[in-house]
Amino acid sequence: MTTVHVIGAAGYAGAQLAALVDAHPHFTLGQVTARADAGKRIADVAPEYRIDAVLQEFDLDGVAAGDFAAVCYPHAEAAAVVSELVDRGVRVVDVSADHRLTDPAAYPQWYGFEHPRPDLLAEAVYGLPEINRQAIGSARIVANPGCYPTASLLALLPMKGRITDIVIDAKSGVSGAGKTPSPDVHYCSVADSVRAYKVLNHRHTPEIAQQMGADAVFTPHLVPVDRGLLASAYARFTGDAPTQAELTKAYVDFYDGHPFVEVVESPPGMHAVQHNNFAQVCPMVDQASGRLIAFGVIDNLMKGAAGQAVQNLNLMAGRPETEGLL
Repeated sequence: MTTVHVIGAAGYAGAQLAALVDAHPHFTLGQVTARADAGKRIADVAPEYRIDAVLQEFDLDGVAAGDFAAVCYPHAEAAAVVSELVDRGVRVVDVSADHRLTDPAAYPQWYGFEHPRPDLLAEAVYGLPEINRQAIGSARIVANPGCYPTASLLALLPMKGRITDIVIDAKSGVSGAGKTPSPDVHYCSVADSVRAYKVLNHRHTPEIAQQMGADAVFTPHLVPVDRGLLASAYARFTGDAPTQAELTKAYVDFYDGHPFVEVVESPPGMHAVQHNNFAQVCPMVDQASGRLIAFGVIDNLMKGAAGQAVQNLNLMAGRPETEGLL
């Protein structure tokens, strides 16, 4: 059995991750930590998971070389903890944004802080198994992708290098905003409404551009659902547009052997992926304009956060990629 510590287990993603680790046939749950909720059981803050483990303050002396950890702190707060863990010989999945961008200079611009460990930033492997499975397996630090980039990239990556003028319109459930209350996610603000936010400066924009090797216009929207995320992506082909059959084959071939990505023929909805680690993608050709229209849908707390973290932990531990997720 491999011990997995969940650092920051009181939030939506952290509690979901702790539940997946607790039910995993090979992992055993180590420390489950929180700050404001220390002393409570996970079942007290997330009763749907029925886990009696008690949340505690993070204790670095309670981890050991060879353990694994998933860090679910907010951005700018995870990097220091990840650094301490790695220096202890712990292999880490960082569920925050603190190791997703490769350029240290991007952090002051997009996240408002100077990255404390550029050496670890350079070492971190971007944790999208569909493109980095082998590197994830031997990594000390895996940067779990953001939920919006996961859905957007899965919709676009099979055409990387063949498209330009990328525009992404994405819509996420309210749990993607995290557990900390704010006026923007108050029930009265969200119910019966759809709203774009952080237009022109959303922090996931450079993450998407970095992985696509191309600039992208990205606009997120908040929709009045609990969990789920739909990315609708549009791009212009740089050469002749493929036929629909050619495009579909390219996607099926690209995702062959990747158990959690399903290529579907019709634009998918959130219900198909809620409460599981699957992603559905649907590529379509608009022959009149020579453009790609591609849809990607995920559960923002599963394939967009906790489920993908367990998928990465499985690869790091040499376990079957689907273990504990099916």
